Amino acid sequence: MPTYEFKCKKCGHRFDVFKSIKDSTNEVCPICGEKSERMIGTGSAIIFNGNGFYITDYKNKHSVS
Repeated sequence: MPTYEFKCKKCGHRFDVFKSIKDSTNEVCPICGEKSERMIGTGSAIIFNGNGFYITDYKNKHSVS
């Protein structure tokens, strides 16, 4: 499920909502309770976690160098 960014029309508070694509796009500001509008995001990016990627990481242990 994607995360959507919203901005309150009254107070300008920005917040994220984790919801299904099928859910409604109407959200209420958690600070003042007014209507919020969905911001157009850049999408998600690939995130690589870990120490790094090396040619030896997936090397067959039985192969000869």
